[in-house]
Amino acid sequence: MNITPTSSAVNLISTAQHKSADAAQVIAKLPIQNDEVGSSEFISSDIIKPVLSLKEAELETSAAVKLLEADKETIGSLLDIKG
Repeated sequence: MNITPTSSAVNLISTAQHKSADAAQVIAKLPIQNDEVGSSEFISSDIIKPVLSLKEAELETSAAVKLLEADKETIGSLLDIKG
């Protein structure tokens, strides 16, 4: 099995995408009314985990982009050496 930076980056982006979609769904289902800050049913700690998941997904996507940029730079350097 050949693991490349590109495939690792794609897997990381896919994982981050699923994580952010799941977190967004949890946040969307929280009992917050449009016209109020919170409701009697709302517990502020309920939103912390999905918000952290969104941030984690953002960081994973950023790491994946850096992997792709490093791979592109490495390939470009190899082509410059052989060219």
